[in-house]
Amino acid sequence: MEYNVNKGIGKSVEFKGLKSQYLFIFAGGLLSVFVLFVIFYMAGVDQWICIGFGVISASVLVWFTFRLNAQYGEYGLMKLMAKRQHPRYLINRRNSRRFFLYPKRKEVAYA
Repeated sequence: MEYNVNKGIGKSVEFKGLKSQYLFIFAGGLLSVFVLFVIFYMAGVDQWICIGFGVISASVLVWFTFRLNAQYGEYGLMKLMAKRQHPRYLINRRNSRRFFLYPKRKEVAYA
């Protein structure tokens, strides 16, 4: 069984429709689900509860990752995160007339 991971030079990595950062979200999510499964099992939680948790959380992760990929595209999630970093509007509390009525004095350098 052979899987194509890269589509060409200069293009982002794509695997089964998932592109770039969604692959890392998907892989990290599956790894964390597996680690939680092992922790629950080692803590003595019932086997069927652990299996149910693993199957349900992995299914939700797969659905959510493919939904994000379809909704935002290759760079859309990064753009959304960057947009949240910017302020919605800038507030200038100084009176704008002050800039026109009282021009800034030039500093004189004394030797």
